[in-house]
Amino acid sequence: MELSNLQPALGSKHSDSFRRGRGHGSGNGKTAGKGHKGQKARSGAPRPGFEGGQMPLYRRLPKRGFTNRNSKTIIGINVSALEQFENDTVVTVETLLESGIVKNPRDGVKILGNGELTKKLTVKVDAFSEGAKTKIEALGGTCEVN
Repeated sequence: MELSNLQPALGSKHSDSFRRGRGHGSGNGKTAGKGHKGQKARSGAPRPGFEGGQMPLYRRLPKRGFTNRNSKTIIGINVSALEQFENDTVVTVETLLESGIVKNPRDGVKILGNGELTKKLTVKVDAFSEGAKTKIEALGGTCEVN
């Protein structure tokens, strides 16, 4: 037995997609799984995070930082990842997606200079680092910014 193949015992998991309060023959009639009386048994139970009038946790904690509306999420790809392409290939964001190097290009793709490259490629992406540009162009390839 390993962590990767653990699973719950047979019959221990119950579906959560059944109709409640449809008679005792259904196994969940009468109180419909809400127990007897109390605030949570009634309709109009308090919203999530409500602490009975005590100042809730999300209001007790200080506000911190902000989200910059103009920031971009650029995906960085090292030059070594381009090694799987054939010589004289035109590498674009679409070809990177097809080959599985990039899963979600977000706001753009930038080629970084880590690793070695041995093939002549035409690379068309959103940005290049200086090191990546020199490595690609040293082999006769070209770097084009979209």
